[in-house]
Amino acid sequence: MARPPLLTLQDIALTFGGTPLLEDASLQVGAGERIALVGRNGSGKSTLLKIAAGIVAPDSGRRFMQPGATVRYLAQEPDLSAYASIEAFVQTGLGPGDDPHAGRIILEGLGLDPDAPTTKLSGGETRRAALAHALAPDPDVLLLDEPTNHLDIAAIAWLENLLEERRKALVLISHDRRFLETLSTAVVWLDRGHTQRMERGFAEFEDWRDGIIAAEEEERRRLDKKIEQEQEWLRYGVTARRKRNMGRLRNLQALRQERRDQRKQTGLADMQIGAAERSGKRLIIAEGLEKAFGGKPIVKDLSLTVMRGDRIGFVGPNGVGKTTLINILLGRLQPDAGTVRFGVDLKPILLDQRREGLDPTMSLRKAISPSGSDQITVGQTTKHVAGYLKDFLFTPEQFNTPVGALSGGERARVLLGRAFAMESNILVLDEPTNDLDLETLDLLAEVIADYDGTVLLVSHDRDFLDRTVTTTLVAEGGGKWSEYPGGYSDMLDQRGAAPTEPVGNEKREKAPKKDAAPRPAQQKKVKLSFREKHDLETLPAKIEALEKEIAEMSERLADPNLYAKDPKRFDALTTAITEKQTEREAAEERWLELEMKREELAG
Repeated sequence: MARPPLLTLQDIALTFGGTPLLEDASLQVGAGERIALVGRNGSGKSTLLKIAAGIVAPDSGRRFMQPGATVRYLAQEPDLSAYASIEAFVQTGLGPGDDPHAGRIILEGLGLDPDAPTTKLSGGETRRAALAHALAPDPDVLLLDEPTNHLDIAAIAWLENLLEERRKALVLISHDRRFLETLSTAVVWLDRGHTQRMERGFAEFEDWRDGIIAAEEEERRRLDKKIEQEQEWLRYGVTARRKRNMGRLRNLQALRQERRDQRKQTGLADMQIGAAERSGKRLIIAEGLEKAFGGKPIVKDLSLTVMRGDRIGFVGPNGVGKTTLINILLGRLQPDAGTVRFGVDLKPILLDQRREGLDPTMSLRKAISPSGSDQITVGQTTKHVAGYLKDFLFTPEQFNTPVGALSGGERARVLLGRAFAMESNILVLDEPTNDLDLETLDLLAEVIADYDGTVLLVSHDRDFLDRTVTTTLVAEGGGKWSEYPGGYSDMLDQRGAAPTEPVGNEKREKAPKKDAAPRPAQQKKVKLSFREKHDLETLPAKIEALEKEIAEMSERLADPNLYAKDPKRFDALTTAITEKQTEREAAEERWLELEMKREELAG
């Protein structure tokens, strides 16, 4: 017997100024469902999630939460100034029945010090603290908007495991394709203000979406043909009659209005890169590089040759020095030791992840064409500025909009447009995937593949790395960098690491040792983590409580007259006892795993 959804949004409408953002949007979240909410940048995904959280009120429509159900929302820009430490902030998200130790466990997994003061946190650390605030209570419904932003690959893998282990409902917005494929069991597509739902995981979404778009295009062609036929009749048929067929005229007007009302599927960004003349075969030759800051080694005895056409991905945890290494290789920063030699006629261009190259007061048109010219030359093609902006999905109404008023995804597209319009033979992309929608990411990957130059890419997006790079350079810790041919998955195979294992993070216990690449079974922890010790101590009591609940429900179900007297109560008890049995089995399996690990470490 199907249970009612925990959270329901029905016929949601919301308008900000001109075109309605949401017109007929709906969302149903059942217990244990993991829903990927997808759509283009600016389609209203974040707004719909805020409506689901009760933060934004729609113009019309209905929001319903089951009584007693709990919901938590990942805040985009939390204010931590009122809290002395990160843990103090995270504790405010816990309810009376929540585990008081949960905050420290989550913070440990995200690589944050619970006792760290909030006054000196970076933007990425603040974002991770907000994620811990949402995760710690283990709510019935968890609403996550881009949770992988500012997380390194190790933290993303840890978060995947945590969310997979939980049996609560999840609604997820993310540009990380692999993250969505791993976690989602259903997809809600928000397109032109309306929602459509697919009861399968994200891996099958694009084929499903393309089928819908193809059907829409066929219907549009049919409608265009019908309009053409009616116009033909109007042009030649009416003059031969004394009376106009007003019903047919009204039909033509209705068809035209229907055609105008159809908001076409938003196009894909049309990206081209302005390639400079070819450089020499060897672009960068680095030998014996050394660099340290405050006694911490960033690069230690690294030799690397960058050839024309190479696509090198730089992988490692936040703060390990990926951007620093690229600046050394480009000659923007001097090494402490070693040499860097350059080929002839290098023309690098850098796409900065911090958007520092954009003046927030500058208009969109001026940001794309600083000279003020109406023409932009990209490669061998000259385009009008307006047409070029349309290629990057900007409307004519936005051309004079200040850059500071654009969304994060739109600012990312502005930077891409500026970078691709300049001549270059080395393209440096530092976290280019942040804030881009999945369709634009697909096209960006294709453009990089077609680029007649060299690419240096810093990214935590595993799927994007697999689709773009030919070599992966991994920070192993202690300043050591290892080079692996192929993409991210190829690198994992060569290292003998499982796909969900952290890579390149010396602080996390599962990271491979600096001079070896052992199989996961060969790795041995020196101690249990805080979370593992906590689970080992609390799981026996939890198992005992679950067994007591199961016994009580079994006793009530033993009543032979229960179904006849109260079939709804019988169905509810049957569902509940199945859930409790599944939960008990999972708890027993987890406890047994930890007990075996404890014995192994003790021995």
